[in-house]
Amino acid sequence: MNITVWNEYRHEQKNPVAADIYPDGIHQVIAGFLKSEGVYVKTATLDEAEHGLPDDVLNNTDVLIWWGHVAHDEVGDEITAKVQQRVLDGMGLIVLHSGHFSKIFKTLMGTSCDLKWREAGEKERLWVVDPAHPIAEGIGEYFELEQEEMYGEHFNIPAPDELIFMSWFEGGEVFRSGVTYKRGIGKIFYFRPGHETHPTYYNVNVQKVIQNAVKWAAPVKRKRPVYGYAKPLETLKGE
Repeated sequence: MNITVWNEYRHEQKNPVAADIYPDGIHQVIAGFLKSEGVYVKTATLDEAEHGLPDDVLNNTDVLIWWGHVAHDEVGDEITAKVQQRVLDGMGLIVLHSGHFSKIFKTLMGTSCDLKWREAGEKERLWVVDPAHPIAEGIGEYFELEQEEMYGEHFNIPAPDELIFMSWFEGGEVFRSGVTYKRGIGKIFYFRPGHETHPTYYNVNVQKVIQNAVKWAAPVKRKRPVYGYAKPLETLKGE
């Protein structure tokens, strides 16, 4: 399986707190825990040519992981359209944390994807509300992150195909923090945790969820359905 971890990679270069936690970038930490036998992991960042996603990379990516925050508008519309097409054709997409506001996620959702937020370093408790789902495999009834940015409802997304995790925050808010969708023959998973000034991606439960999600989002082995005019399979009356 070929995985590409995409990160805008701006906070880690400009914010000393983020740089201290992720000195080589969030993308390198995620790539590190995803590497295993039979899995090839590549990283890509916003400031690379074609945002690190030229056709030869994108067309050979089975699952794309996306983290962005302060530079969503700098992602080119042409690249967004290419990623969208790859999802429709079967590539898996995992969108993390503030990637909810990325061009690609909003394009695929067709909504504003807006929400409430607060940076107060409060506790987040993530409840497993679909314990039979493969993305929740190996996770207990819940797990906690001692410090995270708060996201709160209403989260303006379409009704999910599946709701896997629900978060509660110390300030009282709740949030649909792990949801899935299908678009074309591609699968999408949005996972909420991952603020850049907290060591969230070192948490073993967060890592396990992303590892599970990669397996779940892997492409099915079939061609995209054919659309448009179709010749009848049977002989029609009058012909």
